[in-house]
Amino acid sequence: MAYVISDECISCGACAAECPVSAISEGDGKYVIDAATCIDCGNCANVCPVGAPQGE
Repeated sequence: MAYVISDECISCGACAAECPVSAISEGDGKYVIDAATCIDCGNCANVCPVGAPQGE
């Protein structure tokens, strides 16, 4: 299952830089993960300072 970014996101971009498949992009007020591209690796969750990316 793909990761999703919760409303806790502070738009710092740390997650996007760590995504090996470039599934994360800046959305409207928070970053978003393209579920079709996400490989469920967890890199985003490991670097997020507020724990916004969460596995579904």
